[in-house]
Amino acid sequence: MFEFNWPWVLLLVPLPAFVYWLTPPAKQQQAAIRVPFYQSLASATDAHQQNPQTNWLQQLLVILIWLLLLTALAQPRWVGKPISLPTSSRELMLAVDLSGSMEHQDLKLKGKQVDRLTVVKGVLQDFIARRKGDRLGLILFGSQAYLQAPMTYDLNTVTTLLDEALIGMAGKNTAIGDAVGLGVKQLRKRPTDSRVLILLTDGANTAGEVTPIQAAELAAKEGIKIYTIGVGADEMILPGVFGTSFGARRVNPSIDLDEKTLKAMAAKTQGQYFRARNSEELNKIYALLDELEPVSQQDQTFRPSKSYYHWPLATALLLSFSLALSRLWPSLSNRLTATSAKQQAHADVANLLGNK
Repeated sequence: MFEFNWPWVLLLVPLPAFVYWLTPPAKQQQAAIRVPFYQSLASATDAHQQNPQTNWLQQLLVILIWLLLLTALAQPRWVGKPISLPTSSRELMLAVDLSGSMEHQDLKLKGKQVDRLTVVKGVLQDFIARRKGDRLGLILFGSQAYLQAPMTYDLNTVTTLLDEALIGMAGKNTAIGDAVGLGVKQLRKRPTDSRVLILLTDGANTAGEVTPIQAAELAAKEGIKIYTIGVGADEMILPGVFGTSFGARRVNPSIDLDEKTLKAMAAKTQGQYFRARNSEELNKIYALLDELEPVSQQDQTFRPSKSYYHWPLATALLLSFSLALSRLWPSLSNRLTATSAKQQAHADVANLLGNK
């Protein structure tokens, strides 16, 4: 449907006629200063030599330019049919650990032994893709916590920023409390009953100004739920001499994981703690989060629109140039003709003198 954003502007269409009819004509006044070259200026515009047909066409052109300018000012636009958008009342903030311990290769992804961050990325990408209608944010933390992506519906950007994250880019230590505090700062302005922080880490709090429990208490006051996920295998076998089984030993790569604190954080905010020992468990955790935090769909509509004000504006500009050329062209033509005649006269005189 075609419409004007400011249709009241079209009420100004008769304004020039009102000004012409209602205002008194200008009185002739004797110039205080004589301008010797006035006649030259008058002839340049050629206003006194216009024929009636040319004047009528120029007046019509001026009216058309006025109408086009008003049309552009009224902002014509095309508005499409209403389009329904699925929305959610959920606001999810992801806080991902990038500390040095995330480089341990104790997990498998598609049958290949990889580091913990690679597994987290692979599983999170599927989780993010299922968040249609949700608003997501991303915090990356190590020794410091950084807001990588503010709350947004642009899931592709969140996925890209997560994929570009590297181990150690935020420092080698683990500032869990600062990461949660930053998440609370971002979520506290969002609608209530929809604030969720998902924390993924493989260690204990070893850096930062705020302790994890203090940050969890602040989140609880703001009505933010925290779901904590401890990442890392319970055991792995270190190869022995020359990579053989001789001298191999079994170790617990997640010995530094502070499960007690992570459980306490989740309990204080009415969230839940999960343990991800492999990629399959991590996938199940995200599926369970889908059930714990169901998407509350509400129909919202918007009407796409496209503005067309630039077309009448450009047309008015072109017509203005045409009008200016139409008023200047006769005088320019006369000057060119006069110059040519003068040059011909000089040539004739020169020829005559040459013949004598």
